Amino acid sequence: MNDARVVCKYLGCGDAVSASGNSQFGSGIWLMLNYEVGCNGSEEDPWKCELKQLAHSNCSRETEGAGVICSDHFQIRLVDGGSRCAGRVELYYNGSWGTVCDDSWDLADAQVVCNQLKCGQALNATVSSWFGPGVGPIWLDNVNCNMKDSVLWECLVGQWSESDCNHKEDAGVICSDHRAVRLQDGANPCQGRVEVYYNRTWGTVCADSFGKAAADVVCQQLSCGSAQSVESANTFGSGSGQIWLDDVNCRLHDTLLWQCPSSPWGQHNCDHKEDVGVICSDLHSNSSLNKLEYYTDSELHQDDDIRMQNSFTSFDAEFGREYEDVQ
Repeated sequence: MNDARVVCKYLGCGDAVSASGNSQFGSGIWLMLNYEVGCNGSEEDPWKCELKQLAHSNCSRETEGAGVICSDHFQIRLVDGGSRCAGRVELYYNGSWGTVCDDSWDLADAQVVCNQLKCGQALNATVSSWFGPGVGPIWLDNVNCNMKDSVLWECLVGQWSESDCNHKEDAGVICSDHRAVRLQDGANPCQGRVEVYYNRTWGTVCADSFGKAAADVVCQQLSCGSAQSVESANTFGSGSGQIWLDDVNCRLHDTLLWQCPSSPWGQHNCDHKEDVGVICSDLHSNSSLNKLEYYTDSELHQDDDIRMQNSFTSFDAEFGREYEDVQ
């Protein structure tokens, strides 16, 4: 770790969080230096460390390349929203994943997150741990982004990990490139016509090639157990609007419906008489995704204890409805 500390310090990247020697970050393209490095941690330059040339030169770039993770290495992700473009905001800093407090959290902050993740436009900045509470440190509080900010940690007014929050105040984001799946018009949330949210619109899935494997992916994605049957439009009725997917052929390793091979989005030779439905083994889903589906459908109720920052208008206008603030 002393070697790694000197590298991080030299690069201005804080302290070392971990050091690896198994080509964790790939093999690289340059020649490998066959030296044994011996730093004591106080050096300001790696070349001032003790270097001993190895007697052999058979180190493998593919398996023995040295790597370092420094404390100022940052990552960002959205968690528990059903896709990489919706969920609770989490940051990787100082070797740990942590959350962001919702104090002052708004659409400007959410837009920076969506831009970082290449997820399109920010549709909503959620508050009050709408995607469920996280764990670990709360890294950011009182975030205040503007149009010039390109990464969320540039928006921090105070210091990292300084907050007066708990995880009931974890912030979240819904971006326009979010995708979701739901079952509609069934007797419970785990059966119904398959509908997919894409490009800000709910649409259906054609029954062509849609089999048990695809139905299993839908049921597992919704935490509804396994697929009991694949149904025609006669069972749950025909949908309306877009038919998003056709010729869906899921494989054993697919965990999301849109990972399965299919025709390009929106390209099909079907009509809504061919909308496919699914019946899953469970009657109720334990997934937090139902909550998100409920929101994207713009069916908001105060007894859900949802408090969104400022107004829903900017988001709900995408779905043809407007709602007043929920306090």
